[in-house]
This record gives sequence, C-alpha cells and structure tokens, in this order.
Amino acid sequence: MPNRDDAWALLCEYTQSESLRKHALAVEAVMRAYARKQAEDQDKWGLAGLLHDFDYERYPNAPDHPLKGSEILREKGYPEDLRRAILGHAEYTGVPRDTPLAKVLFACDELTGFVTAVALVKPNKSIFEVEPKSVLKKLKDKAFARSVNRNDILNGASELGVDLNDHIAFVIDSLKPIAKDIGLEGLNTADNSAAAGNSHSST
Repeated sequence: MPNRDDAWALLCEYTQSESLRKHALAVEAVMRAYARKQAEDQDKWGLAGLLHDFDYERYPNAPDHPLKGSEILREKGYPEDLRRAILGHAEYTGVPRDTPLAKVLFACDELTGFVTAVALVKPNKSIFEVEPKSVLKKLKDKAFARSVNRNDILNGASELGVDLNDHIAFVIDSLKPIAKDIGLEGLNTADNSAAAGNSHSST
C-alpha cells in the first residue's frame, strides 16, 4: 500500500485549494484518532481521510467524484476496503458502508468540516474555543454553513452508534493537536498552550 508521503503528493497533485487540503488534513487526524480508539490500522484509516476528496477539485460533479478518484486509487495500489470506504462517503454511489472504516469516514467528513466552520466564526478563530454545545446550536441554524449536509452528520453518528454530543467532542479534541496545520490555532496563539490539554468531556 502506498505510504503517507505518496498520499500527500497525490492530494497536492489534484488539489490546489488550501482549504480543501486543510479539510483533508483535518479528516485524516480524526480518522487516525478513531482508529486508535477502535484499535484499528491508523495508517490506513488516516489515508482514507486524507484522500477521500482528493479528486473533488478536478471532478466536482456527481458521480465523477468519488468514482474517478477510486479508479485512480486502484491504479496506484490502494486496497479495496479503503476505496470502498471513500466511495461510501457519497450516498449517491450506492456503495454500502459495511465496515468500521467506511462508517467512521462517513461520520467524520461533514462533521469535521462543520466544526471547522464553527471555529472560524469564533472571536479568536480557534478550535480551542469550540464546544459541543456551540456546534449543536449552529447545526440548528440552517443559514450557517448551508452547504453542509445535516442529515449526513446525524446519520453518521447514528450508524456509528455514538451519541452526537460525544461524537462532536471527539472530533473537536482530535483537531486540537493539528490546529496550526489547519489554520485553527487562533489569532492569539499564546493562550492556546494551556487550553490544549483541556478536554470537552465535562461539557
């Protein structure tokens, strides 16, 4: 299987948008965190997160994305379960999410993007300012981040069998270690070192 450097090179070849690259890094981080939690293959799960939208900029229309990307990944030697998980994150492909990898990718994709959007409207534009309750409040505001599919977020948590609040908290905490890489370290970064160790488990 290609390694992480190979995957990053592929992503950068097909994706010029900085925001899409940051989304890929964010989903990668959450996928690796869930893999650790479930004692699964962190490298494979991370690659699925990193590459799930790598073809989107070049093939933005359904069903080209992610079908075109899946063909490219097959040619480059990525395993079938990883490719099926990526296909399954788009409902219109009809590919069932019948593995833990596929279910977690679907559950994390839209929510990770939404949590990022919530962080960016905080006063300090920091992931360290985001709490699950603020994410839940924004989910009810249909005018906020209207391109995010709320049903995918709700269905993703349901398929995983996890409480939505707990799922949101897990995503938030998974993004903190890479806050700088995804532009969510905040405008006043000196205040975040202390906050980095805090958990949202009590909220």
